[in-house]
Amino acid sequence: MEAEAGTNSTRRAVAVAIILLGGVALWWLGMRGVRGTQSWNTMSKVLAEEQKENAAANDPRLAGAHRFEDGGWIYVHLEGDAAALGFQHGYLLGPEIEDAFRAISAGMTHETERDWAFFRKAAHEMLWPKIDEEYQQELQGIVEGLRARTNSKLDVDDIVAMNAFEELPDYYVPWYNKQQKVAHAPNLKSPGNCSAFVATGSWTKDGKIVMAHNNWTNYANGERWRIVFDIAPKTGYRMLMDGIPGVIASDDDFGINSDGMMVTETTITQFEGWDSNGKAEFVRAQKALQYAGSIDEYTKIMLDGNNGGYANDWLLGDSKTGEIAQLELGLKAYKLWRTKDGEFAGSNWARDPKVIRADAPQFEPNNMETSPNARRVRWDELLKENKGKIDANAAEKMLGDHIDSYHQKPETNERTLCGHVDSSPRGVDVWGWAPYFPGGAVQAKATDSAMTKEMRLVARAGHPCGEDFLAKPFLAAHPEYAWQESFLRDMKAGPWTEFRSGETAKPQKEK
Repeated sequence: MEAEAGTNSTRRAVAVAIILLGGVALWWLGMRGVRGTQSWNTMSKVLAEEQKENAAANDPRLAGAHRFEDGGWIYVHLEGDAAALGFQHGYLLGPEIEDAFRAISAGMTHETERDWAFFRKAAHEMLWPKIDEEYQQELQGIVEGLRARTNSKLDVDDIVAMNAFEELPDYYVPWYNKQQKVAHAPNLKSPGNCSAFVATGSWTKDGKIVMAHNNWTNYANGERWRIVFDIAPKTGYRMLMDGIPGVIASDDDFGINSDGMMVTETTITQFEGWDSNGKAEFVRAQKALQYAGSIDEYTKIMLDGNNGGYANDWLLGDSKTGEIAQLELGLKAYKLWRTKDGEFAGSNWARDPKVIRADAPQFEPNNMETSPNARRVRWDELLKENKGKIDANAAEKMLGDHIDSYHQKPETNERTLCGHVDSSPRGVDVWGWAPYFPGGAVQAKATDSAMTKEMRLVARAGHPCGEDFLAKPFLAAHPEYAWQESFLRDMKAGPWTEFRSGETAKPQKEK
């Protein structure tokens, strides 16, 4: 951090000197003329912004915080109380937050046919009053840090709505449309995000826990979902998790904490329901990772104020005991399974009959042609094939698997664990993804009990199989997605890269 600070100070000093010299030159060339005055005003504005950035960089709230890039990921270390965590987050990731907000908000408004004011209102009136004070302070801190870095116009209502991007459009809006009897409302369906497993006992190579997960989402958001957060809060446990800029929770929910908890999830397909008096899912998820030291504690926090938003099958591991669990969290019903010798897998299918009847009545567990069930079959095959040999290396290979269990052959489509829906003429109807939708598996992570004890994980940005997605040829072939052109980018696959808590910038490799 000290080396980076020295380098940044030197760069700023050089920049200020250049600006001053440029300003003097313009003055001699004709400061009194219109052109000279305009140039001087421009230079003055740049100098003022540079001075503001210098002042913000010396803000005591940034003490101990830093970032670096490796393997296609941005590693961000945050530490302190909630307000400081937020300020550091907003400042260190300022440009990335602005960029992510443009993509996320565009997707939310296009999908729901609602303007952004609708989501700001929901954030302000429904979500904000029920957010714990600690996380209110963190969200406000993000706004302050963001504005200090970028002069952003975003406020806390924007940031709260952005944090709820996995629950407002696909859970709240369908419920709202039904409650208000909205005519000609779009046919919104809850998403199906992610492929994951957790295993322990006789299923793993060392008899201890192995957990792995790949994130499924649209490529516009997914290409930006490449932050590794190392968070040392003033209260609670230290956390290492992946995430997206501007959002306080992992949100695809892969994380470990310093008390040995291991957490991930996959979304329940065709879920229905919302409780407007409940607490936002992103708040409960972050609180659970920060404060839970056991499976029971995690379950209790997630149930407290459950609003039905972003309904998931949570895959949990307690590395202290070797026990794993699956918490299928509906709104009207839930089920918890646990074992010290077994495996749980997720691919967006509901397992408990009561949860299906009460919360996902349209889900068809016996339709093996759909993505959730085809991937369920493939997980069952792979985990049985690798029983007794499962470790983090095996998990990496499984997350990149391309076998379509329905066709029983290698393909790249919506039915493979490493999803490529942009290659599928079927799309995923149960999620509302049309043919060739630009979405699928966008990154992957894995860890085990030994790694968790040392606060380590491995992660791969981009498709877990290593293939790249290129936006320009895709849009040329599929003009129906031209509305994404301004924010859909290439999604290049990086290498599997290890990260651990407490890292500073890694030395540059010689070319």
